[in-house]
Amino acid sequence: MAKVSPFKFLQEVRSETEKVTWPTRRETAITTVMVFVMSAAAAIFFLLADQVIRFGVTLVLGIGR
Repeated sequence: MAKVSPFKFLQEVRSETEKVTWPTRRETAITTVMVFVMSAAAAIFFLLADQVIRFGVTLVLGIGR
């Protein structure tokens, strides 16, 4: 593997970051909100699934009366 000087490495990093298409502030905000919405939806789904499974298990095993 060839050795690259730190200066050359930093130049290459800078040139690569210029090629990146950065999201706009609006795109970032929308994506962040969507992550929170999907996380809340997943939390509610798993809460309901857990309650249904708990009810089924207690019904089958006859405990908790």
